Amino acid sequence: MASLGEKHLQRLGVTYSVHSYDYRKKGAAAAAEALGLDVAATLKSLVIRLPGPRFIFFLVPGDASLSMRKLARSLGERSAELASERDAERLTGYRVGGMGPFGSRNALPVYVDLSALEHDTVYVNGGRRGLLLGMDPEALVEAAQAEVLDVARLED
Repeated sequence: MASLGEKHLQRLGVTYSVHSYDYRKKGAAAAAEALGLDVAATLKSLVIRLPGPRFIFFLVPGDASLSMRKLARSLGERSAELASERDAERLTGYRVGGMGPFGSRNALPVYVDLSALEHDTVYVNGGRRGLLLGMDPEALVEAAQAEVLDVARLED
């Protein structure tokens, strides 16, 4: 049965590939390892809390971390922080470890880090644990109606 993320992409006519794995641990690094993928092309789906509160999705390569300070500044906000797991699950309808930018319960604005566009294919959560969807990064940006920002940094 197709996930909500897959159904969303199908409605838009986006070409994607399905990659299922035995989910044991959350995180892009664990998913990339399970599937033999490049962790830099496997995107973390983060729900970020902005003042108000307002919430956004941010997709960042699995080998990078998001600079909350740079993100807030780029959005003209005074602060940004990772949303609590409870808020993220309530807003998206997805469980942590399976949150993707497509088919979310609430349509949150989506942002993608510029470094994700360096890959031929990127992999994002498909809406349930143990499911990644692979696609052209430009198709991801278009399908998610995402804005691209340069705010991530490689992890040490």
